[in-house]
Parts: sequence; structure tokens; C-alpha cells
Amino acid sequence: HEQLLKMMEERMMDVEQKLRLVKRLLQDKVNQLKEQLSKNTKADAVVKDLYVENAQLLKALEATEQRQKTAERRNYLLEEKISNLSRIVRNLASPSFSP
Repeated sequence: HEQLLKMMEERMMDVEQKLRLVKRLLQDKVNQLKEQLSKNTKADAVVKDLYVENAQLLKALEATEQRQKTAERRNYLLEEKISNLSRIVRNLASPSFSP
């Protein structure tokens, strides 16, 4: 009977030791997952900030492209006016040289 009791005690101690080991491993895993969650939260915040910044940059790019198109149109109109004025000046100057 005592031998059976001693075996049971040894088994209990072995089970307790294994339980402590499992508990330690689980705690390590919990800590690891908490750290990963923290990293993921920070990364998520960075992604959101980049998304907002990207949207702002896109709006700025669209505004810049619109200004460029407007400037190109104005440039084209000015070139046409210069061409027309040059033609008018040539036409006005031509008859003055003829007898």
C-alpha cells in the first residue's frame, strides 16, 4: 500500500512538473503574442498614416496636373497670339517697303 502511495506521489510530482513546464511555455507564447499584437498595432497605425498621406499627395498631384494643363493651354493661346501679331506686323511692314 505504501509503495502504491509512493508511486502515486511520484506521478503527481511528475505531472506537477509537466504542468509547470506547460504553464511556462504558454506564458512565453502569450508574451510573444502580446509583443506581436503591439507590433501589429504600430504597423497598422503607420499604414493608416501612409494611407492618409497618400490621399493628400494624390490630391496635390491632381491639382498640380490641373495647373499644368491650364498653363499649357495659356501657353498655346499666347503662342497663337504671338504668331498672329507677327503676321500682322509683317503685313503692316511689307506695304511700307513697296513703292
